[in-house]
Amino acid sequence: MIVVPDEADAGSLGHSAVNPTPTGAATGPTVLRIGLGGALRRRREAAGVTREQAGEAIRASPAKISRLELGRVGFKERDVADLLTCYGVRDPAERAQFLELARQANTPGWWHRYSDLLPSWFETYLGLEQAASVIRSYELQFVPGLLQTRDYARAVTMLGHSDPVEIERRVELRVQRQALLTGPHPPTLWAVVDEAALRRPLLGPEHSRAQIAHLIEMNELPHISLQVAPFSYGGHAAAGGPFAILRFADPDLPDIVYLEQLISAHYLDKRADVEHYVAVMERLCAQVEQPERTEEILTRIRSEF
Repeated sequence: MIVVPDEADAGSLGHSAVNPTPTGAATGPTVLRIGLGGALRRRREAAGVTREQAGEAIRASPAKISRLELGRVGFKERDVADLLTCYGVRDPAERAQFLELARQANTPGWWHRYSDLLPSWFETYLGLEQAASVIRSYELQFVPGLLQTRDYARAVTMLGHSDPVEIERRVELRVQRQALLTGPHPPTLWAVVDEAALRRPLLGPEHSRAQIAHLIEMNELPHISLQVAPFSYGGHAAAGGPFAILRFADPDLPDIVYLEQLISAHYLDKRADVEHYVAVMERLCAQVEQPERTEEILTRIRSEF
């Protein structure tokens, strides 16, 4: 069974204020933007510069400075250079380090080749998912995307798409997302799955059993924990629908709640909102079947297909 750090410990997982490049498991443009944004924020605060003043230096609003410091948007090298000047960073070697990181942070992620399939709001999620150190989720209708077999992913994709080539590319995208769980430094994944998702007959019996067997196998990994919300429990704390909570090792990015809709998504990072969802997740995990019973439950469901 995995252990997720306490909320109070989230800020203790960060990096040195003098190094703009984050260390740790994840790599990629989102992680680099987070590291660069956090380092720039520290330089701004050390210089006593407000977000309003920083915005004036690059002809932008305080809101854009906030987005830059959170790593939500890409960096222009000219803006980084102007901000460093505004913050009194004169050392050529240090400035060169920041500018090189800005160039690297603008490098497209591996999912860029699928950009014709992806709405911008989901590209954002892919970057955050790659950067997360802890992913907690509740799924009501489907098996979590990171834990789907190729056949299951294809069946889900076919619910909304019909072109065979596009379907296979979308399936391949999902399979490549899953690689982060088997890499050298995977995130912690803690998922609660409704029994309805496990029993929904998207596949034939053979492939359905294969999907459940895959869940049993993945649940044995030390960084993955699954819980089942059974029919017998009736209502529970997460009755409002599926969601995910992402936590990052870099303290400059707050925990984020991801709520996906049909044609858009919401990203919640206000402390009160995040704390509400964390409390819901904690109650849900306490209400449903405990992790030590998951293999037994999945084995029973598999035998019934």
